[in-house]
Amino acid sequence: MEYIAFAFGIFGFMAFMSLSSLKSRVRSLEAQMRSLQGTDYAAEKASLVEAAKAYIGKPVKLSFKEDEEDPDAIFSGQKMGTCTLLDVDSDWMLVHIEHHKVVKDKLIRVDCVSGISG
Repeated sequence: MEYIAFAFGIFGFMAFMSLSSLKSRVRSLEAQMRSLQGTDYAAEKASLVEAAKAYIGKPVKLSFKEDEEDPDAIFSGQKMGTCTLLDVDSDWMLVHIEHHKVVKDKLIRVDCVSGISG
């Protein structure tokens, strides 16, 4: 019985390793699609940048894509902190973050952000 459990453990580990490489390959493919004009990914990125330009100088709440979160931006979205958008270009967002006596200016990649709200 121990040998069967050991064998299933090995197969489970191999399956996990194959999925983790698949996840990074999908992330790379999505990044390539964002850089190509005329794709839905590029249109989504452009609309996010345009929406972010309307929030420059205002407090915002950022939502991030899976596995690309920024802990400081997440903590600032809670009641105890603020996240103010200072500047935006086609690839980066400059934000001023204040929470729990932490004050930082950070650059956040637009590709990591899935949504922005005021």
